[in-house]
Amino acid sequence: MPVDARPESGFLVLADISGFTKFVTATEIEHGAETTGALLADVIEALVPTLEIQELEGDAVFALGPDRATRSDAELIEAFGRALVAFKRRQVEMSLDASCRCRACAGVLALRLKLIVHHGSFVRQSVAGRSRVAGPDVILVHRLLKNGVEPATYVLFTGTAVQRIGIDPVATRMQPYTGDYAYFGEVDGFVVSLDRATDGPPSEDEILLGLRSLLGDLALDADPGPHYDLRPVVAA
Repeated sequence: MPVDARPESGFLVLADISGFTKFVTATEIEHGAETTGALLADVIEALVPTLEIQELEGDAVFALGPDRATRSDAELIEAFGRALVAFKRRQVEMSLDASCRCRACAGVLALRLKLIVHHGSFVRQSVAGRSRVAGPDVILVHRLLKNGVEPATYVLFTGTAVQRIGIDPVATRMQPYTGDYAYFGEVDGFVVSLDRATDGPPSEDEILLGLRSLLGDLALDADPGPHYDLRPVVAA
């Protein structure tokens, strides 16, 4: 067996833009692509170096968190918070840009970011000179993008991800989710909804508050940067 085909275990994460197809078909092609590209670039910057970026997939970022990496579980949750906040900040910045009147800037606030977090196995392989990962869990995390979760902005953790991180879904009031997927059967998960009760995307404070219970359930031994330190939010 080739060295790069040895199974590894870790987190498989998808950061996906909801409303992408409607957005790009209703906006100028050059402006729509530039807008979504800038949003995903900020998401990537927020996830690195906690996660390893595997691939940019149109309207989504696929990232890995190998178990062999030196990383606390709290750092993982904080990376999710950074990505959601970075997405939100760039949205607001674009919507307030008075120098551009294009449909993309006018409609950017309609987009949402959702995260799918799974823990499983994968193998690395080289295809036509490009490194990629493969395996049933890679397929599953992508299948999970199609789900019946109601909120537009959320983090969906599979049962294996919750177990690996050590989150108590009952204590943290996560919403249970079960989906039936071909060849995988019923897949259980838990959802952190980050949408506000009223219309409109969640604010930065709402995003951070939505993740506070998860961090409160973990040992906060990480040292996040000053702009994304969620510990004061946990203590609120």
